[in-house]
Amino acid sequence: MTSLAALVLMGELLALVLVLALDGLREFSWQRLGLVSLVIQWVILPSAGVLCHLRPHLTKMPHKFAGGVSFIAVLLVMMLVMGVQRYLQAVLLQSNFDGWGFATDCLLGAICAGVVLRYAYLQQQLYNQQQAELGARIEALQSRIRPHFLFNSMNSLASLIAVDPDRAERLVEDLCALFRASLADPKLVPLHQEVTLAQRYLEIEALRLGERLRQNWLLGKGLEQALLPSMLLQPLLENAVLHGVAQIREGGEIRVQLSVEAGSLRVAIDNPLPLQTVRPAREGNGMAVENIRQRLIAYYGDRFKFTARRDGGRYRVTLQLPLCPQEPAQQCNAGAVVNSNRHAEVME
Repeated sequence: MTSLAALVLMGELLALVLVLALDGLREFSWQRLGLVSLVIQWVILPSAGVLCHLRPHLTKMPHKFAGGVSFIAVLLVMMLVMGVQRYLQAVLLQSNFDGWGFATDCLLGAICAGVVLRYAYLQQQLYNQQQAELGARIEALQSRIRPHFLFNSMNSLASLIAVDPDRAERLVEDLCALFRASLADPKLVPLHQEVTLAQRYLEIEALRLGERLRQNWLLGKGLEQALLPSMLLQPLLENAVLHGVAQIREGGEIRVQLSVEAGSLRVAIDNPLPLQTVRPAREGNGMAVENIRQRLIAYYGDRFKFTARRDGGRYRVTLQLPLCPQEPAQQCNAGAVVNSNRHAEVME
């Protein structure tokens, strides 16, 4: 609808320019402007319809060939409209068909069509470039798994192979799931899938921290349709482990709360902080938070809220995201959110 309105507005501006160029302000006529606008819209709108119909075929052609086909299609529509307009004018005025006038109209129209199509091509190229850069940036931000986590996991795996093969096998499966998600194409995934992945990550960290790492998942109702970027929860939880629980001798509890509020998905993660604040850890904490913020900007623009702050002896991160960030005509298919068997509760 926006593109159609832009085409209509462009046609009206072109009609105004032509009338002012031919008649000037002194002899300006609203009636003439209306007639010129009518002819131009009869060229623009059918041309847009033809190009939309040809679009599936044009996308399969080389750029130059597709541009030539588009120009010829617009030119044929324009010649048909101009020819009918000149013929009706000759019939109504009982005069001869003005061949030179028809040729002049077609030449002017061809020049305008060439300029407009060239502008549309450059705009599409710029859009494709921006989308490619955005996709590369999202992929780079998503795939950042810190090396220390990999080294710790490998050490845990090596120590488990001899004493607990079954647990070592589960660790390998959890690592495979985590790296598969990290290397997958950036996309929105159902919330239950992201929750499962985050819980598998915490299971890996629990091998190193043992009973020092405790979890409490609070899953609200109405989350079945929620979507969010893949690998969004894992770096937030890694932050909570690395800069919170792991820095405390007795460990602590990480609380994750997921709920629907006012048509938005609310995610709240908080973790305990050590009594002595270590500056390098806080710096790494800030880098991870900025990473998440950049990913959210890439996905949602300004349609999200993200806060990270100290609250007493705990560090709290809160996200508020669109519940279903797709177009209204599309449906969100996310399976039912499964309750965690790790101290998960359903909030009333």
